[in-house]
Amino acid sequence: MSRFDWLDRPGSGDYSARDGALGFAAGLAVAGGFWLGRRLARALPTGRGHPPKHRMLDAAAGLGQRKLPLEAMNTYLNGFHMYADDMGRQVEASHFCMHLAPDLHQCVIFDSNAADARLIGIEYIISAERYAQLPEDEKRLWHSHHYEIKSGQLVAPGIPEMAEHAYFEDLVTTYGKTFHTWQIDRHDFPYGAPQLMMAFTEDGQVDRDKLAARDQRLGVDSDQRRANRADIPMPHVHPMANSWQNGQSVQTTLETCPFHRVDGHDHGST
Repeated sequence: MSRFDWLDRPGSGDYSARDGALGFAAGLAVAGGFWLGRRLARALPTGRGHPPKHRMLDAAAGLGQRKLPLEAMNTYLNGFHMYADDMGRQVEASHFCMHLAPDLHQCVIFDSNAADARLIGIEYIISAERYAQLPEDEKRLWHSHHYEIKSGQLVAPGIPEMAEHAYFEDLVTTYGKTFHTWQIDRHDFPYGAPQLMMAFTEDGQVDRDKLAARDQRLGVDSDQRRANRADIPMPHVHPMANSWQNGQSVQTTLETCPFHRVDGHDHGST
């Protein structure tokens, strides 16, 4: 008897039900194995070169722990930042963002979309209405997104252009505050204070070689994106955003200051 002959036997409905249950269980097992394999695949590559103990602990944490804030990062954006005080220092930035509130996104920034990517910064994105309510000194820290989007420099790799277009129709009016914690254009280690970053506002500012290399690597065409987004209305940009455009900028530095103890006694005070 072949292993399929039972299908022709009387009462095969009982076997079909059993087979269906077993098939469902097998499907769950396959899906679970696939999920487990994906988690293992994400957990293991970053452990290469580490001691076996660390690799084992990293893999166990990767399998056993939920990372809910990371799982909520549902949008991947790629663009370019410049240091707030130096347009010549330009850095490609891979953003991973979640829509925290109707007028607020929060993003972590890496230097690539790879398993061993370096964490280089953070960005907060707010609506034009929220930006207008900020204190005057705070407004200087933020940049607009109008040119990044209209120029095609900011892209959402891997999603259909129609969906990307709809997403950027909303994002074009927003403002971002970005700090990079790793100056990857100068150091192979995260030295120094976080640096305020800005975005480009007109043609001729971004390094065309960097842009072309990004486009080729990600399989996107920023010039085509620009053409496709021509119908997105150009928003009004608040005059206090992109503060570097007036010839002066702000940047973070380290300074020495008194240390305040919880018991009220200040070190260094007289």
